[in-house]
Amino acid sequence: MRELVLRLARENPRWGYERIVGELAGVDVRISATTVAKILRQAGVSPAGARAQLSWREFLRAHADSIIACDFFTVETLWLGRLYVLFFLELGTRRAHFAACTASPDGRWTAQQARQLVWSFSDRATPVRFLIHDRDSKFSRAFDEVFRSEGVEIIRTPFRTPKANAFAERWVGTVRRDCLDWLLITSHRQLERVLRIYVDHYNSHRPHRALGLAAPIPGRRLRLVSPDPPDQLRRRDRLGGLIHEYARAA
Repeated sequence: MRELVLRLARENPRWGYERIVGELAGVDVRISATTVAKILRQAGVSPAGARAQLSWREFLRAHADSIIACDFFTVETLWLGRLYVLFFLELGTRRAHFAACTASPDGRWTAQQARQLVWSFSDRATPVRFLIHDRDSKFSRAFDEVFRSEGVEIIRTPFRTPKANAFAERWVGTVRRDCLDWLLITSHRQLERVLRIYVDHYNSHRPHRALGLAAPIPGRRLRLVSPDPPDQLRRRDRLGGLIHEYARAA
């Protein structure tokens, strides 16, 4: 009996004591609501209201295909300047979108970058339903309104909780380890060029563990026409040889 009660509670987190009693009665198992409550309490199972609430991790997994995260990170230049980089990341595919970089990211600038991304939404098979970002003042009301006008719900993460936007935080670590930590950035123009090349590499070539070691856009993987035999690997150097991409000779 105990195992039946616990099974129903685990498989149906929105069911309360009476619902479990009623479901068991439908299969000719008689038990009182008091006994069900005692079994769940002794097993450490929370009441239905608490069990029915999705955790943040469960929410992200359930809606990953319709969620985009965004964030800023900074890059220090060789001349002691600071540039702010805005990017977006699709959680389901892990596809990255480099928006732009600037020394002065005001509300008008961020809203314009939002419009440019929203224009690409018509090409998506799955509509965007949620946008996640932190409470940085650079994400202005005008920035949010661009997405709300497309039916996208804005989710602001709590203060000082970078883990709530963990996918974006991990992408920042990746781009730094793979690319920016190995380069001296001298100008806005150089940084934009570097990031556009890196994002193209990340989306079309770099394997991702969460995707079974495929790239976010596997169909765009490099194909080289070469006089070498088909079983030979050809290498393409990017960013002056910092990044290597390999493909079979075609």
